[in-house]
Amino acid sequence: MKKWGKRLGYLLGFVVVAALLFYGWAAWKVSQIQEAIYRIDEHELAVPFPLDEAELEALREERRAALAEAAAEAEAEADPDQDPDPDPDPEVEADPAPEPEPEPDLLAGLDLDAIALERAVARGEHLANAIYVCVECHGADLSGGVMLESGAMGTFLGPNLTSGRGSAVADYEPVDWERAVRHGVGTASQALVMPSVDFDRMSDRELSDLIAYIRSVPPVDNEVPEVSLGPLGTVLVATGALPLSADLIDHDYEHPLRPPEEAPTAEYGEHLMAVCTGCHRDELVGGPIEGGDPDWLPAANLTTLEGWSYEDFVTAMRELKRPDGTDLRAPMSLLKPYAERMTEVELGAMWAYLETLEPRATGE
Repeated sequence: MKKWGKRLGYLLGFVVVAALLFYGWAAWKVSQIQEAIYRIDEHELAVPFPLDEAELEALREERRAALAEAAAEAEAEADPDQDPDPDPDPEVEADPAPEPEPEPDLLAGLDLDAIALERAVARGEHLANAIYVCVECHGADLSGGVMLESGAMGTFLGPNLTSGRGSAVADYEPVDWERAVRHGVGTASQALVMPSVDFDRMSDRELSDLIAYIRSVPPVDNEVPEVSLGPLGTVLVATGALPLSADLIDHDYEHPLRPPEEAPTAEYGEHLMAVCTGCHRDELVGGPIEGGDPDWLPAANLTTLEGWSYEDFVTAMRELKRPDGTDLRAPMSLLKPYAERMTEVELGAMWAYLETLEPRATGE
């Protein structure tokens, strides 16, 4: 009996030593991953994004209509009793029509940069609060928030994006934002713990709008601690079971200049739903959520919504109810405040895209 007890002790000791050695290797591997250097080509962005020709022409039409109205009012005030179109005397030779004067520059005097910035901030606010949900990780005031807090996985905190004390982006130029948001790489050319894979299809204008909005929010002083991996998180990162976004993104992808036209079309819906792939996978086939809270259920397969209507989809998004009346659970339940801010056009576009998907096996 003593002999078996001794052997069991040796075995347990071996297991403990092996576990410690494995965890030591995992910690070393994580440090290597964190210190890896990523070379990302710089991509310049204009902030704010300049007004396009359609916007400029719309401004011209507004000014043209305003000038015409002002001219008509001035003429009426000058001689209210004058016949606007008196009958000409047939025996009096009419003077030749004067040469039309060239149209003045209808945009003269307008601060086009200020108008562009105002529109960019408004679009960026919507993107941050409804589509790309920056506030979910960085807090309602963007001064920092909780991405994941788990003893086993670790503590992942969204950094302070305001200009206050503790800001992680105080010295960021547009190229730094582009590298972080769409590539998951920080200013030191090392991988960030950020779900950038959800944003790697973001257009230039959308990113520019987000930067313009974030820069407009009031400064908040908040020192946010660095990411801290727990034992399970360390092992998952070391073994590649929890890859960083920088290792998943196609860094050579040519990002579109602007998003598709805002219309309830499948094309626009596909663009909007690129942010859903972090949980539902690239083809929206669902399955276990990589890097998610261990308590989260597998993501639903969005290619098999047979029997759903558009109304069912809107109810699921905004009221967190399936067609059978059951409740959706986390992480979908976290998105209710953001789905409520989505426009009917955005929801219609997403549904139009979902209707184009061929059913596939879950997790395929």
